Amino acid sequence: MGLREFVVRRIINSIILVLGAIVFNFFVFRLMPGDPVAILISGQIQGREEMAAAIRALWGLDQPLHVQFVQYLVNMLTFNFGISFTEGYRPVIDSIAARLPNTLLLMGTAAIITIIMGIITGIAAASKRGGTFDMGMVVTALTFYSIPTFWLGMMFILIFGFYIPLFPMSGTVARPIPEDPLAYAFSVGHHLFLPAITLALVSYGGYMLVMRNTLIDVLTEDYIVTARAKGVDERTVLYKHALRNAILPLVTMIALTFGFLITGATLTETVFNWYGLGRLIFDSVIAHNYPVLQAIFYIMALTVIIANFIADILYGFLDPRVRYD
Repeated sequence: MGLREFVVRRIINSIILVLGAIVFNFFVFRLMPGDPVAILISGQIQGREEMAAAIRALWGLDQPLHVQFVQYLVNMLTFNFGISFTEGYRPVIDSIAARLPNTLLLMGTAAIITIIMGIITGIAAASKRGGTFDMGMVVTALTFYSIPTFWLGMMFILIFGFYIPLFPMSGTVARPIPEDPLAYAFSVGHHLFLPAITLALVSYGGYMLVMRNTLIDVLTEDYIVTARAKGVDERTVLYKHALRNAILPLVTMIALTFGFLITGATLTETVFNWYGLGRLIFDSVIAHNYPVLQAIFYIMALTVIIANFIADILYGFLDPRVRYD
């Protein structure tokens, strides 16, 4: 099987995965406890039954389940996510679009820091395998990897927001919003620092350990031993010969990391009150806002499947040893 056949197979598999995610997405929210209609009319004193019936008719909740599913399937495939139960019955796509830039900024910044930190510390640890530096890097990575994100975020707020007030404790930008573009950019960056560092520190350990372990395995290969026997200096062996092959397993990790960019970080955004999709997920769970949750989780599945597909294709170009059998 050649590359073309492999790509066609992966496209078909990806389409099946998307359809599976759509089906799962439909039923999982209908199995959740609680009635969103009851929450919407909780403050209504008179005409509760009539209002509840009108709301169910508006969102098609009075239809049989199979009719709801067919309409839902059409809506997902056409990216028609409907109307939010909250936010003044705002279109779901507008709610997502309003928060998406903030989420991409936070997650993109954290992802770049994570990848750079993980690769650099992984290379440094592998090059000094078994030494004090190596052990220290491994312990540090495992420690941050094990710390709950929300706890680390709250510690940063307590230390750098309260005791040493260097950074804002919450929000996305200062209030009132600066009118000057430079002042606005500085304010956003000032608010961005703590949540981005929180995400980066918790996440970089995975990259570090994969980079370190893969590079150590590569350094024991025969061609590395041969290069050293020929008198090639250690720096050339490490960066020119070993690193090129050791970086391949990180392709999937990097692709999936960027696949999750659009979904936000629910705990981090909630702790720092960051106006992004992660905080929208939290608020929507509390309010049983099913249209928003269905839309976000559908987009999440779609981006991860696409990212995984791209990673599989990249492997064929980056590693000539890959065979599509």
